[in-house]
Amino acid sequence: MNILERVVQKVLDDQQNVRPIKELLQTLYVSLCGLVQDMGKSVLVGNINCWVHRMENILQWQQQLDNIQINRPVSKGMSLTDLPVNLQLNIMERLSDGRDLVSLGQVTPDLGQLTEDRLLWKRLCQHHFTDRQIRKRLMVSDKGQLEWKKMYFKLCRCYPVREQYSETLQFCTHCHILFWKDTNHPCTANNTESCCKPVSPQGFINLFKF
Repeated sequence: MNILERVVQKVLDDQQNVRPIKELLQTLYVSLCGLVQDMGKSVLVGNINCWVHRMENILQWQQQLDNIQINRPVSKGMSLTDLPVNLQLNIMERLSDGRDLVSLGQVTPDLGQLTEDRLLWKRLCQHHFTDRQIRKRLMVSDKGQLEWKKMYFKLCRCYPVREQYSETLQFCTHCHILFWKDTNHPCTANNTESCCKPVSPQGFINLFKF
């Protein structure tokens, strides 16, 4: 919970990565609700009232994130739409989440037209899903062209997307400590690298379960 509190405060300070943290908190809250209501006393460690208090903290963090006001920077030079079209498309290719591509397309009509580029959605499909998965969910338009954008969101509903994180928590199996990869920790093991395992957001939530 201390780690979560620091993450939320970081998001509030930087005004970045709001959506994924809100999704993480919502997933955690739903999981804890199920445990507290169904079998909390036999699964959760500690007094059940403490977990209820932690759930209240999660709701408070969610409210803070809902109320966040993004400060738009004052334009001091070139913007994305000032770049040549090929460079704009090149930047869009770096987005690994189709929802981000859709959001970007809602900024201006010109960007909206660019984000409909079939090649962008084709690369997204090929990045996250196997050829076999794609072949099973083919969608063809009236013009005989593959509907890559529609296929991407259909594939997302059927299969898990490839997870990518700029920074992940690490768990030391020797010291039983959670730490950020770039901060490290004073491990006493002979081979520290073999003791450290990455922890995904879902894996972090699973630590609250037995």
